[in-house]
Amino acid sequence: MYIAMNRFRVSPDCEEAFQRRWLDREVLLRTVPGFVSFQFLKGPVGEDSTLYASHTVWASYDAFIAWTRSEQFKQAHASAGEGRKLTVGPPVFEGFTVLQNVEA
Repeated sequence: MYIAMNRFRVSPDCEEAFQRRWLDREVLLRTVPGFVSFQFLKGPVGEDSTLYASHTVWASYDAFIAWTRSEQFKQAHASAGEGRKLTVGPPVFEGFTVLQNVEA
């Protein structure tokens, strides 16, 4: 398995719009081979921003790379950077190969 995460710092006055942008979008991930799950996360609130993260689990690193090269990826990110800027700085990507997975 492979986990792909993007972390976003969002200023307090942009949180509602940022959440709506994610929660109201069309989710194309379900149509991509190797997709396992997705979580949209809200983290700690700081003085100038709140931490958010997108957390996607893939069957393999190769499945994740195939997603980044897919038509679904292009469609999902077609409007990225358009409209009002909602984040403090750019997103920070982190990728992880799963070494152990413990389930209930």
